[in-house]
Amino acid sequence: MSIEIEPHIIRKYSELIKLPTFKERFEYLRLDGQVGEATFGFDRYANQKFYRSEEWKRIRNQIIMRDNGCDLGLDGYEIYGKILIHHMNPISLKDIESASGYLLNPEYLICVTHDTHNAIHYGDDSFLAAEVPERRKNDTCPWKH
Repeated sequence: MSIEIEPHIIRKYSELIKLPTFKERFEYLRLDGQVGEATFGFDRYANQKFYRSEEWKRIRNQIIMRDNGCDLGLDGYEIYGKILIHHMNPISLKDIESASGYLLNPEYLICVTHDTHNAIHYGDDSFLAAEVPERRKNDTCPWKH
């Protein structure tokens, strides 16, 4: 099942969490290679300054706690390495300069792994981890089947 999302639609956490599967959440966020209007280029200093700010560090910690450190905020997809906080709607230098409401609002942020982040930006689900298999009683004890 593929979810059709218009590029100009504002993606929201409150909508994302209604989607029950990892694949549906990924499809909701996927950008199909549209990394955003600007990737900061020579203005990367602004991006780096923002991500080192105390207000970003505070909201980052809040998002990790809200999402239980899970990829796309989905239980069962715990992140054991570095946790990235993804802006669900791509940001630009203009957003940073104007202190856009998208920057620090939890409604537009989600926990992801590095691979999930790349998959979202480049629309390539080959970056994604395999689906977590459904567990069954005694599934790890072959002699109890």
